Amino acid sequence: MENYTMEGRTYRYYGQEPPLYPFGYGLSYTTFRYKDLVLIPPVLPICANLSVSVVLENTGQRDGEEVVQLYLRWEQPSVPVPRWQLVAFQRVAVPAGRGTKLSLRMPAEQRAVWAQGWRLQPGSFTLFAGGQQPEQQLRVPSEVLSAQFTVTGTARPLREC
Repeated sequence: MENYTMEGRTYRYYGQEPPLYPFGYGLSYTTFRYKDLVLIPPVLPICANLSVSVVLENTGQRDGEEVVQLYLRWEQPSVPVPRWQLVAFQRVAVPAGRGTKLSLRMPAEQRAVWAQGWRLQPGSFTLFAGGQQPEQQLRVPSEVLSAQFTVTGTARPLREC
């Protein structure tokens, strides 16, 4: 096999065609609201990990669980990459009318791209946090927050970090 591009072979690369049942698809008996997405640090060195915090509120009448999902988008990749990639998720139980602050970590490895080996590259990125994939259209409302961060330094193989 010589063609390692996954375009047209996996749901992450289908272009504008949405998957029938995207990751995190499901029914909840309550509603959730996301707020206060914070990325620390917003500018980080090439090998650094990113810390993410977000507040999740249960705005409904019943206790419920939500799968909080983080997706990464490369703004100007040097090689073909997915539109966005799932980089972390966490199932959280939140009582009705209450909220919780979540702390998640996105390791540098999640930003690696395949370019004759796994490499980390500098550039601009967008991180999405919510109960579904970015731009997902469903009958069940769920919001997705986004924030940008920048990676500085020179490109290097992942194994050098």
